[in-house]
Amino acid sequence: MDTPALVPPQTSQDQQVLNKLTEIRNKLVLLKTDRTTYLRSQDVIPLYDETIEQVNLLDGALGFVEGKPTTQLGHVIDSCFRILSLCFLTIGRNNEAPAVYSPTTTILRLLYHLAECDLYSAHDLEALTETLDKLSTTVTRDTKCPRPYSDLLARRIELCRTSVGTLQERLSRLEQPLPDVYERLISLLRTVSRANTRPTVSMSEIGELRQKIQAIASERKNGLFVAKDGSVPAGNDIVNGLLERCLHWSELSLERKGDIPERFRPIYDQLVAVRNHLEKLSITHAWALREADLYDYNRTIDRIDDMRVNGNWVDEEGNPADLYVQRILLYLIRRCYGYTFSLVIASQPVSEALLPVYNQLRTLKRCLTEVKKAGGVKTVREVYPYSMKLNSIDNMRVDGKFIIGEDIPEGQGSVTELLEDCFDLSRGLLEAAEAAETKASESPGTGRESEAESDYESGDERAIGAQPGTGVEIHA
Repeated sequence: MDTPALVPPQTSQDQQVLNKLTEIRNKLVLLKTDRTTYLRSQDVIPLYDETIEQVNLLDGALGFVEGKPTTQLGHVIDSCFRILSLCFLTIGRNNEAPAVYSPTTTILRLLYHLAECDLYSAHDLEALTETLDKLSTTVTRDTKCPRPYSDLLARRIELCRTSVGTLQERLSRLEQPLPDVYERLISLLRTVSRANTRPTVSMSEIGELRQKIQAIASERKNGLFVAKDGSVPAGNDIVNGLLERCLHWSELSLERKGDIPERFRPIYDQLVAVRNHLEKLSITHAWALREADLYDYNRTIDRIDDMRVNGNWVDEEGNPADLYVQRILLYLIRRCYGYTFSLVIASQPVSEALLPVYNQLRTLKRCLTEVKKAGGVKTVREVYPYSMKLNSIDNMRVDGKFIIGEDIPEGQGSVTELLEDCFDLSRGLLEAAEAAETKASESPGTGRESEAESDYESGDERAIGAQPGTGVEIHA
């Protein structure tokens, strides 16, 4: 939480705002770390209003350059807006403008790194563009958001769009069939980097990856990739440059065998730990993630990223990291940012207080959907467990709302809609099972039994003897 050595406030007014915002930030940190209760709107909104009130007192700029804080005041404002943004996601208010700040901050960091390393795929840019469109819509629709704050968010989104456009322009220079070759090389390069950061670095795995890279290199004719008609597509210089980087990186990885010098081991271990935690959350986020916790991960990653001098890390004696260490650390940082981005985007517009119910319903819906795809159930009895669980959840509602304690958490509409979907699926299975049982009771076999009983009543013993399983010994 320490404020870095940035430009201090220049006026007494700014200093007062800095002091007040620091106090608000400390309250937000205590609020998000309190695990004894759920985050509630009535706890978050007043602190948000206080933050906006203080920001509105500033006469000049907020202390941001290209989306990054450059002053002490800008740094604290950034911290407050980030925590508030994650808190809005935690309480289920995803569709309000304040929730947009944290995703745009992560996207900006990702774009800086993509431009710096010049290694990205079309899929990366598509995901970012789609997210930016959604964030822009959220800001536009939130008419209650104060104008200065909505303008700040709009500028950040536009800054992201400009950066994405610059990156897309480079990929657009690739003519067929080079885009596919480029994507394969990007995937192989990242896989080699991941292999270097496993607990036990496998030389055989890296060797196999190098062979795949060499196989792509062998597809060239006279050092160039050619189209089916024999023409030389534009963009060969870009793909060939990437190919050489892949070959050099795989060769260097085989030489170093995962060796990280002790002077950079603390940074490496810290990044690996963060990466592993985020990776686990990406699997269990629906049940284990409190979005506000991502603030601590982001701050750790930012701090390590900002330790670089001219793009590289230096040891205590001022010696820069060699190429292998530099690339490994940069890979880990970018991977961490990638995980935080995916976790924020995966956040559902449901308060954490309602998440247990919401997740149970999501699981039930998946089960019911799979049962339906598999052909449904054979008997009505098989539907009972689903119906009982749905009824128990439905009985939790009071006047149609889910109430936790004395609060009505955000996300009532999403949970109710999911509950109704589950009831519809359950009713469909039940009706199909009842129809199947009715059809079975009217089967031809049953009709023959009735006819046999009639024959017995009329004294036709031969008809009775023709019916198997009657228990009557005709010739006794």
